[in-house]
Amino acid sequence: METVLVVGATGNIGVSAVKAALRSKRSVLAVVRNQASADKLTKHVGSSEGITFVEANVASDSGVKGVVDKVRAGKLPAFQHVWSSVGGDYTTIPLAEITTDRLRYNMNHGFEANFFAYRDTIGYLLEQNHPSSTWTICTGAQGDLALFPLPAMTQGALFPFCKAAGRENLETNVRFNEVYLAFRVEVDEAAAQHGVTSATEFSYVYEQVLGRPDVRSSRVRVEGVEDIKELRFEKRV
Repeated sequence: METVLVVGATGNIGVSAVKAALRSKRSVLAVVRNQASADKLTKHVGSSEGITFVEANVASDSGVKGVVDKVRAGKLPAFQHVWSSVGGDYTTIPLAEITTDRLRYNMNHGFEANFFAYRDTIGYLLEQNHPSSTWTICTGAQGDLALFPLPAMTQGALFPFCKAAGRENLETNVRFNEVYLAFRVEVDEAAAQHGVTSATEFSYVYEQVLGRPDVRSSRVRVEGVEDIKELRFEKRV
């Protein structure tokens, strides 16, 4: 059975990725902050079956590396796929009111954590040489819209990273793809209360990305609910 390493597993989008992996008959290696986070994920998914939990600080430049070291040592299951969706504060603070600490926190969680996840897993995936490995990240339209400056700046920084990673893996065993999301997704209970798209509904996007070898080095545009069941993607390189 293939395994998906999910970085940012307890967020709205991470829960969606876990559901997609399990529904596609893959197991999950979920990176969580602590036992409370593991319990939270179990509650949102409905069961812990098929999920291995590992605690790490993904905002640290050694957090994901430590997870990979444990995988190499045989202490955790091998993985063939990576999903990353770590995010910072989704806030409307105007530019002039953003403190240095707040800026650095958001850049660390919204950009650096996703970069660390890539930097510290891609070598492992290339070494394993699994023929259908994937590396997928979820970005947001705020990077273009800039209605909310803080999340916009972190998302915008991810765009050239995605393009570079797509180019570097164009001919490798790893299909790198970016899922570009333009509307609100929340865990199922919250989505029902707020009238937005649920994690379960959105999970069909990642399930398709995992199963579509023709989606490579691409941006998968999810700008309306109609894009969930019928993938709309474009090559980035």
